[in-house]
Amino acid sequence: MAEAAKATQAVKGEHGYHGNVHERSKALMEAWAAESARRARTGEPSATIMISGNCVEILRAFDIHPLFPEVSALQMAIRKQSLPLILKAEQVGYSSDNCAYVKADIGYLLSGGYGPEGTLPRPALVLCNYVGRNVYVKWFEHLAEFTKAPLYVLDIPFLREARPSPDDVAYVVRQLREVIALCEGITGKRFDIDRLREILAYSARAEEGWVRAKELCKAHPAPFDAYFDSINMMGPINVLRGTRECAEFFDAAVPEYEGMVARGEGPLPEERFRTVVEGPPPYPYYRSFRNLFAKWGAVAVQSTYSTVGGIWEFGFRHDPERPLESIAEQMLVQNLTNRSLLDRYGQIRAYVEGWRADALVIHSIKSCRLFSAGQGDMREYFTKELGVPTLLVESDLEDPRYYAEAQMRNRIDAFFEALEHKKVMGR
Repeated sequence: MAEAAKATQAVKGEHGYHGNVHERSKALMEAWAAESARRARTGEPSATIMISGNCVEILRAFDIHPLFPEVSALQMAIRKQSLPLILKAEQVGYSSDNCAYVKADIGYLLSGGYGPEGTLPRPALVLCNYVGRNVYVKWFEHLAEFTKAPLYVLDIPFLREARPSPDDVAYVVRQLREVIALCEGITGKRFDIDRLREILAYSARAEEGWVRAKELCKAHPAPFDAYFDSINMMGPINVLRGTRECAEFFDAAVPEYEGMVARGEGPLPEERFRTVVEGPPPYPYYRSFRNLFAKWGAVAVQSTYSTVGGIWEFGFRHDPERPLESIAEQMLVQNLTNRSLLDRYGQIRAYVEGWRADALVIHSIKSCRLFSAGQGDMREYFTKELGVPTLLVESDLEDPRYYAEAQMRNRIDAFFEALEHKKVMGR
């Protein structure tokens, strides 16, 4: 129990590196939220957009403030404010098995959270970048209906081969030009290709730093938890990508992690198990969930959830010399939600092998079919075909009604007890 207590203390940020990176991320996200609230009062243009495979750089080129309903919803869950909003959405007809992000966001809108009296502005544009999730389209249709904002749905072809065809790229680029025309009409500004190139250079710089940080988790011990601590870095890379502030955040974070690697420091007093994690965390019980792993000295060295904004570990960067084409390619290819389940198998296998993980942990999300569909087969594949010890647990990323603490603890404890026994016997 003493060892578990030490691990819990470390998780809460007693190591300086955790405090520095976390505090920088927190400050950036608070500034983004403050700008959202300011625009709610002033009416300056904002646009709703999704995290996965988006074209946020185009919005930034017009000084259109991006709103991310997923991020707003998960922040409500972390603050334990999501359940009343979910219930409000269910009261007006949303099903109990609808995406809980959707219900929290719609509940917030129906509660007056959007508009001059709320913290989120009513968008001047609802920009749906459809990438593999049918719920995106309906969600954004509803947002457009409730806010009376114009809706544009980007149609991104599913990635059928290793690379998209030239026609696929051209098809997306034509749509991006239509989005540019919409932004010109909303703002009264002419499109400036050089401004977009400058923004894409910031994106590429941040992506390089993000990848470098995650590469450092190949060290023993890893300098941070690439699932739980990655949440602190996912805010800047997803919400602020394309800004100088985002690029500078990673410019500062990487040397801190390099210093930790040089000193042999990690997020826990002892790294006993290295895991790869598939699926989002249960945000209403985020700290409790983390502590269930920390007490076993389990550190995630990679995760799929940290790549929902873009899969940059394998070489892709936004290219200022090919601005619209590189945006289209990121939406088509470097996009977790636009790939097949077999592609995700390959990504996870590369993580297990490249980061020398001991086990795979799958957190299945009850209200997210995109992530949870096929995860039973995934467990069978990694366990039986590759011999990777695999734990599958289930709850929800937003709805606290689906988190059972005792059951979750029993499953996790039993798994790591077996893994520990296997390690001992292997010696």
